[in-house]
Formats: sequence, structure tokens, C-alpha cells
Amino acid sequence: MSLITLDNIYLSYSAAPIFDMASLSVEERERVAVVGRNGAGKSTLLRILDGSIKTDDGRRIVRQGLRISRLEQDPPAHLCLPVYCYAASGVPGVGTALAEYYELLRNPENHQSRISELGEIIEAGHGWPCDTEVRRILSLMKLDPDAEMASLSGGWLRKVALARALAASPDLLLLDEPTNHVDIPAILWLQEFIRDFHGAVVFISHDRSFINAVATRVIDVDRGRISSFPGNFDSYIEAKKEALRLEELRNQDFDRRLSIEEAWIRKGIKARLTRSDSRVRRLKEMRREHQERRKRLGNAHLRIDSGELSGKIVFEITGLGLRIGDRELVRDFSAYVVRGDRIGIVGANGTGKTTLINALLGTFKPERGNIKTGSRLEVAFFDQYREQLDPEKSVMDNLAPGKTEVEIAGKKQHVYSYLQDFLFSAERARTPVKALSGGEKNRLLLARIFLRPCNLLILDEPTNDLDIETLDLLEELLENYGATLIVVSHDRYFLDRVVTETWYFDGTGGVESFIGGYSDAMAVLEARVASKNTGDGRENSVTIRGSSSQNGSVREEKPKSRPRRLSFKEGRELEALPLRIEELETEISELETLFGSSDYAALTPDDMKKYQEKYASCQSELEKSYARWEELESIANP
Repeated sequence: MSLITLDNIYLSYSAAPIFDMASLSVEERERVAVVGRNGAGKSTLLRILDGSIKTDDGRRIVRQGLRISRLEQDPPAHLCLPVYCYAASGVPGVGTALAEYYELLRNPENHQSRISELGEIIEAGHGWPCDTEVRRILSLMKLDPDAEMASLSGGWLRKVALARALAASPDLLLLDEPTNHVDIPAILWLQEFIRDFHGAVVFISHDRSFINAVATRVIDVDRGRISSFPGNFDSYIEAKKEALRLEELRNQDFDRRLSIEEAWIRKGIKARLTRSDSRVRRLKEMRREHQERRKRLGNAHLRIDSGELSGKIVFEITGLGLRIGDRELVRDFSAYVVRGDRIGIVGANGTGKTTLINALLGTFKPERGNIKTGSRLEVAFFDQYREQLDPEKSVMDNLAPGKTEVEIAGKKQHVYSYLQDFLFSAERARTPVKALSGGEKNRLLLARIFLRPCNLLILDEPTNDLDIETLDLLEELLENYGATLIVVSHDRYFLDRVVTETWYFDGTGGVESFIGGYSDAMAVLEARVASKNTGDGRENSVTIRGSSSQNGSVREEKPKSRPRRLSFKEGRELEALPLRIEELETEISELETLFGSSDYAALTPDDMKKYQEKYASCQSELEKSYARWEELESIANP
């Protein structure tokens, strides 16, 4: 049975409607992921579902007595009140009274009469079971009810906001980007929670691993339409590709018929004598339909200039110790970062990942140890808090203050043209940064740091708020980036695709290095735990270059003696190579057949040269593919 239905809704704030006769129905216990480009209307859809936004047309049909809670995309960060009070305020009816009652009980002097009054209000509203439920939820999420909201990090604020949404015991839970700024342990907890949740969940996310683990259906918001795809994210990707292919075929057929009608109407006097009014009306309708067709938003064009080569050693880290106050974040960590490394840094929030980045950049002084920086480094840094952006200035002034042109790889380009590569229109380029969405701010920061050549790229949480299409392009760019990359991220899919080495923060000051991406590191850690549980005492570790240890000693291993394993990317490359080799052999065979046929003799010299060059290119690629296949096979099966 449907909990809520949106029937032919229409909503517009400008010439292009956000929703144009779109429909959606949510069933009991469904887990629906909402995906789409930044600005497509995903958050607006959640607000329509919870009733906070009214549509211009269409119907919103809600099952009687349905309880709805929504997690905001950006929970308030500077509230001066306890966690309990904020969470309790989500309880309908008595929430405000519960919050005030709790606050006054912390300082009961001179408030006894008000406390008694609030107790009666809560009693009359049957609010004491709600108080018990709020405390249970906070305990389950390991949240201190007395902690001040203003003291919490972004990840903890999001957990408090989720507790507030759950306090209402909703039948329908709406979550807007629940994994943003949340560490991987919290994301894994949230996955399990949503799978076990008694009601229905509709959530917006760009975390592909999270969607795959949780969703039973994917909703795509695109150009005013809502399309439904059963299954998880992988199923959606395949179905979406097919839907776009069919749409392109329909558009081509429509354009062909329109061109025929346009040619007919232009034939002149002869055609006027035979044309029918109905055909003219149909042509006018086709013109209108073609004019109103909404094209897909293009992809961003990300480019980065790696500049001149840095020295072979980028960082030499020896016995590093990092501490903030009485908290030891990193203990006796040693490692080498070599030119061309792509290192991912993972761990729970507050374990010291960003502090380590600041130490590498020289903005945080270590308590002990040494960081030796290599030569000829040109550093670009992506800051997750976007402090490099001035919110009062326009997009264009943040990118190139007072200039109309920027220089990319030695070539000048107009600022508007460069910003269009990052999906900013000319109008949006003049917009103050404070009016941008989170995804737009991240795209602007990427545009800014990619302006100048860099052979060391350091990214702190670059994936937050970026839509999936832009994430795919960023991943492809970083895969092909020839210089050194260090990235902090909680996006498991992103890490597995981009990095070749993972530094894992265990939360007690230990930092350990693993070959491969996040999944590779977790596989080793899980195998180690399993090995200990079986009692054989063996350590299945692939620590490389250096690590923290409990006794403070540093184990160094030379690269030649370390076991070499395929990275996630190399594994995918090995799987694809046999098919590519087969394609090349087929293409070479076809070209050889062509060379021996009479058709080849009839070709022009230019065409002959083109086919000869193609044949040589295929032969060269085939040789390289065979060599690469043998290399990867030898690593996979030593």
C-alpha cells in the first residue's frame, strides 16, 4: 500500500520547471535512493514529500495518520543547546516542552514552578514515553545528551540531526545527503540502521557504495521528470544508459520528421495549393515541442596540468608524532611518498587525517619526528571547508579577481568559457558564492585549484556534494593524473577506483599503510582479525613503507621484498584486456582482408594512408596489450 503519492506535480521558479507533470509513489518499507545532477530538484522533492513546499499543480496524496520526518542537508552547526534538547524538539506536540524541561533540570534554581508546569504539559501530552525513546536513540547512536551542539563536528552534527528525525517515530524517513561529512564507520552503521528500519526511507545520496548496499529502488530526477528504476545503483546505471539511448533515438526520429515537414512548408505556391490546415497545425505543434525540449545538462570538462616533474621523493616522514591538547592523533609514523603515488587516507572522524595533511603542508607543527619535503613541488590543496572561497564575492571574482582571461597549460581562455567547463553559465558566474549549492562550491574550488600547474595534488574530502556524473569525471581525471596525489575521503567507491595505497588511521594513534584501495585495506584487516580469532597468531599484514606500532618501533621493509598485489584498478584492467586483445585481432584481420581486396586498389591515396596508419596503430596497441596482460598475470598469479 502506498504511503504517499505525488500525482502529475508541476513546480517552477523560472522558465524551466523543476518538476513538469512528474509522479512518484512510495510504498511501505521501501528504501528509495534519489539521484540526479546538482540543482535538478532532489532536495525540493523531499520538501514536497514532507509538505513544506506546495506545488503549483498536481496532487499530493498522503495515507491518513502518516508520520514523516526529514533530515536536513546541512544541520545547524552553532546552536548553544544540549544534544538532547535538539533531538527532543523533533517529537511532535510535546517536543518543545521536553527540550525546555531537560534544559531547566540542568539548572533548576528559581525554575521550580516552570518545571512543574512543563511536567504537567508533558504528562497531558503522553510525552514521557517519548522522553524514554529519545534517550534510547541517543544511547544507540552513542551521543552524549549533555554535549553542546556548538562543540560537535560535522559528522556528529549529522548523527544528532538523524536522532532528531527518528525521535518522531516516523513511518516515512526522508534523508538529504546523510553520508556527507560522515566517516566510514558511521556510514556502515547507517547502512545497517536503514536496512533494519521499520518504515520507508527516501534518501538523497551520491555515495555509490551506500546506494548499492541500501536501496531497493532508485529514483532519477532529470529535467523536470521523475523516473523509477528497481534495484540498486548498479542496476540503475545500466537501465539509465538504455533509457538515454532510447531517448536519443526518439529525438532523432522526431527531428527527421520535423525536417521533412519544414521542407514541405517551404516548397512555395505549389505546396500551398495542396497543403492541409491540419498538417500546418501539426507542424506548429512540432515546432513548439522541439523548442520546449530540455536537453541534458552537459558534463563538466575537468583538466589538470601536472607541470614539471617533482623530485623522486615527495615526502620522507620519520617518527612522526601529532597531538592536539591531550589527544595523541599520530604516534611514531614513518613513510615515504614517492613521485606518482596515489595515496588515500581513511579513518574515523577526529582521528587526525586532516591534521596529518596540515603537517605535510607545513601549517601544523608536529610534536615530534620529522617531515622532509622533496624538491620542485608545486602544490594544489582542496580544503573541505572551502575557506579559500570568499562567500561575498562572485564566482568569477573568486576564480580570477579583476581578470577576464585565465591561462591553462600555457593557453589563454576567457573566464566565462573556463567556468562553462565546470557547468557554470554566464549568469551563474556573476552569482555570489554564498548563493551556490554545496556541489557548485566544490566545482568552483576544483576549477580554482586546477588553474595552475601542480605536481602534488592534496584533496581533503573532495567528493562531498558532487553529483555522480562529476564524480565519475573527477575519478577518471585522477586515474590519469601523472603526478602525486594524496586524498582524504569517506567515499569507498571513489577510493577503490583512484588510489593505489591506503593509510589507515585506527583511532588510537596508529597509522598503517596498505597496498591498494579501501576494499584491499579492509580485506587485510578482516583477515588479520579472523586469523587472531582462530588462534594461530599469524599476522596477515601487507604493511609498506612504514607504519605506527604499539611499542613505538617502526618496521621498515624495502620495496623489493614486499609482496606485490594487484590494485583495484589493475584488477579491472586485467579483466578487460582479453576482450580488448580480441577486438584488436579482429580489427587487424579485417584490415588485412581489405588490403587484399579490389576495393583497396580503388581507394584514394589519402584513404590508403589512413588505413595503413590504422593498421600500424592496431599492431602497436596489440603488442602493448599482450605485454601488459602478461605483466598483470604474473602479478596476479606469481
